Amino acid sequence: MIYIENIYSQEVMDSRGNPTIKATVVLSDGTAESAIVPSGASTGKREALELRDGDKTRFLGKGVLKACENIDTTISDALIGSTPFDQSHIDSLLKTLDGTSNYSNLGANATLGVSMAVARAAASSLNIPLYRYLGGANALTIPVPMLNIINGGSHADNTVDFQEYMIMPLGFDTFKDALRASAEVYHHLKNILKNSSHITSIGDEGGFAPNLKNNAEPIEIILKAIEKAGYKPGSDISLALDVASSEFSEDNGIYNLIGEGRKLTSHELVSYYEELVSKYPIISIEDGLSEDDWEGWKYLTQKLGDKIQLVGDDLFVTNKSILKHGIEQNIANAILIKPNQIGTISETMQTVRLAQRNNYKCIMSHRSGESEDTFIADFGVALNTGEIKTGSTARSERIAKYNRLLQIESELANTEYIGKELFKTK
Repeated sequence: MIYIENIYSQEVMDSRGNPTIKATVVLSDGTAESAIVPSGASTGKREALELRDGDKTRFLGKGVLKACENIDTTISDALIGSTPFDQSHIDSLLKTLDGTSNYSNLGANATLGVSMAVARAAASSLNIPLYRYLGGANALTIPVPMLNIINGGSHADNTVDFQEYMIMPLGFDTFKDALRASAEVYHHLKNILKNSSHITSIGDEGGFAPNLKNNAEPIEIILKAIEKAGYKPGSDISLALDVASSEFSEDNGIYNLIGEGRKLTSHELVSYYEELVSKYPIISIEDGLSEDDWEGWKYLTQKLGDKIQLVGDDLFVTNKSILKHGIEQNIANAILIKPNQIGTISETMQTVRLAQRNNYKCIMSHRSGESEDTFIADFGVALNTGEIKTGSTARSERIAKYNRLLQIESELANTEYIGKELFKTK
């Protein structure tokens, strides 16, 4: 019988230069695998707790030595001797060990690191790919990328209120071709910005971060880049927005668009989205309203839910119970999947299954603080999420995920890239 022989951790760095956790699991057959936990900048209030030390003399208080110690002692003591091949049991033990609803004792960064590393070690021990171990024979779908090519909001120091302007390469037969086209658009975008005397520095997720006059101008520039690259907007390549409206919502329910110098109510903001959707080939809006504005979300879903994808990120925080409430209230029609919002692989999978049973689309997602770890690429294929967010075609921590998806596509004889079918019902 193969069992977990050792678990240990290390404080390493993420893509923003902040510390994060690397967890390593060693099995009795000599298999040793690690996982690095990501971290978000724009976070929902109901996310599982990311445990930080708070010691201002180290990393400005962002150290994770306490979470590492929890792995090296409490978690290690409890899991050593367990089989690595029962992910649900491992994750249930982690949940019980913590004893809270949001992992505020051990830290979700500690539990997720171990959960990921156990899954990776089990797959390696069986000599099968991670996507096959987690997804079985049904893991066949290469997700459509949502590439963040202009950054604003919390992801960039500029005047743009909306956080992410993304392209979705739908009109292609393979992921390889879709990614190539996206890279071509990205390079044309850079040239357009440069020729217009805009800065071409990039934000946390590899997108450009120019100062623009309003929240629609990035769309106009991206459309020019798509056409310059030789593709047709709305057919070959469509647009998606992550508004991250919780970042500019005020306590009185007003949304303060500082970049445009105006304040809007929920209904006025929804009307603004309707204008944008009618004018541009936008097929997805994420976090269009605040995580606390459930009445506004109902209105948004009534107005646009049968036309485009409405994604809940801060709204649902990968939490099955919150998603269930949203389904019952007919709020949104898609959910962003971020494992570190919920704390374990098993709980992430439960949320995905609930969403899929209720015809909510799922988007596997990175965080703005990432690493070279490619777990979510395999995870997206394993769960057939159909969509993935992992940044632009720049910055190596983003490219690592795309390169992994290219490798998976080359391995799978019956792989499916479903870009042309993804929004056929819209």
